[in-house]
Amino acid sequence: WLASNEGVEVLAGNRVPEGAEPFAMVYAGHQFGNWVPQLGDGRAIVLGEVIGRDGLRYDIQLKGSGRTPYSRGGDGRAPLGPVLREYVVSEAMAALGVPTTRSLAAVTTGDPVYREGALPGGVLTRVARSHIRIGPFQYFYSKKETEALRLLARHVIERHYPEAAQADNPLRALLDEVVSAQARLVAKWQLLGFIHGVMNTDNMLLSGETIDYGPCAFMDHYSHEQVYSSIDHYGRYAYNNQPNIGLWNLSRFAECLLPLIDPDSDRAVSIAQVHLEKFIKAYRDHWLTGLRAKLGIQSAADEDEGLIKELLAIMDSCSADFTLTFYQLSRLKLDDENDQAILALFNRPKAMTQWLAQWRLRLRKDDSNDADRK
Repeated sequence: WLASNEGVEVLAGNRVPEGAEPFAMVYAGHQFGNWVPQLGDGRAIVLGEVIGRDGLRYDIQLKGSGRTPYSRGGDGRAPLGPVLREYVVSEAMAALGVPTTRSLAAVTTGDPVYREGALPGGVLTRVARSHIRIGPFQYFYSKKETEALRLLARHVIERHYPEAAQADNPLRALLDEVVSAQARLVAKWQLLGFIHGVMNTDNMLLSGETIDYGPCAFMDHYSHEQVYSSIDHYGRYAYNNQPNIGLWNLSRFAECLLPLIDPDSDRAVSIAQVHLEKFIKAYRDHWLTGLRAKLGIQSAADEDEGLIKELLAIMDSCSADFTLTFYQLSRLKLDDENDQAILALFNRPKAMTQWLAQWRLRLRKDDSNDADRK
């Protein structure tokens, strides 16, 4: 049906499917740390929800289909290039096991989109567990609309974290769940060398999925200070700062929940801080577990974190490729020090030779063979 004339008309935004009640979402947010009291879907429209074969509920959204009430003078259209980039990168992330929005379709419109020049236009059909970000909570919190916050929080609990509804304090349980989901998500980004580029609060989904594939990239030469946004002049969203920004964004979400957590504001702040502090440990645990796997380490030892950080420091100082380093590492053998392929990635191979000797010593503490480790 999607490939039929009627289906393509829906995917291009030229036909509203039967039973749909399309809407654009309003939200506020911090963009590069700066407060903006009203934002919104300037070029995106949710057609509605569907129940998948897995029994879960999903939003179907068109991106680039035209103006909305929040377009702020824009045309609501999208050039085909960014549409194809989001299609490719979001599907790659899904294949790599990273929670993400998905791309159902990309279509050309046949109409030019005018930016610096004329570009071919396109529309992306995006699928997500929901498109609820931190931003809608900030919007209602800034307007002191407590009942709207309560309704929105109840909806998020019902849709994404139904077990939180059974807790003594569902709002505290919601904050716990969102903190856990974001810690897991950001750790997966770091393990792949993925740089989001625009971790504004309006680009953080409460479902724990990656959204907004604008100026993003998978890192080539490893640099902990790498950025991928031309306007990120101070490195706010640099690779090494993504965990810190994840916690900062969660703190803004927690602020919005304060009036719902406890009527006493001081007590509410103390409670929220307890939940936010869980982010650091949860992130570190996911990160360590993932990097042990990337190094072929199958048990846990106190020395592992130091070994990992030393490798990353060598990669940084020697301009080694992030993905190829781990790929070549997986091809090495415990008792055969034929390391030329991996050493060729380092402009100062001696430092890496010394690290490889430590790595092999660590591997010998595991009862594993080369094939299992690879």
